[in-house]
Amino acid sequence: MSDPRPDLPGSSPEPVEGGEPDGLRLSPSETMAHNSAMRVAGAARGAQSTQRALASIVLGFELIIVVLIGLTLFGLGTLEPRELGLYLGGGLAVVIVAGLALMRRGRVGIFVGWGVHALMLLTAILLPMALVVGLLFTALWVFCMVKGAQIDRDRAAWIAQQQG
Repeated sequence: MSDPRPDLPGSSPEPVEGGEPDGLRLSPSETMAHNSAMRVAGAARGAQSTQRALASIVLGFELIIVVLIGLTLFGLGTLEPRELGLYLGGGLAVVIVAGLALMRRGRVGIFVGWGVHALMLLTAILLPMALVVGLLFTALWVFCMVKGAQIDRDRAAWIAQQQG
């Protein structure tokens, strides 16, 4: 059976060790999207880190929630003056953006992420329903940190096995 798509760089039709052909073939647009995502994630500069990639995803979604919590504090008039809710939400959003920027620099971004989650949980003092959101995001953060580290360790062991 012949493959209607031309061979792409990085995907070979030759059989691999198990005798089965390599089934992963990306279209040109998929290849371009994959390469762009890897560049944004900083993969071109060194080893990839699944833990940092997952952490940046969680912080990115949390950024949206923090802005919405700030708007809720403003809209409900929980604080006096009302603008204080906007300042708190905006300040925490700036910390998240800084954490996302530092995520490419190593583990510093992960430490900032832990601080963001502590601050997120503290917003429950002002808006009790924020505790539910904070607990959900903190649980997601812990899961991503544990599984990301496990995937990174397994990848390092696999690479060492392939090279050695």
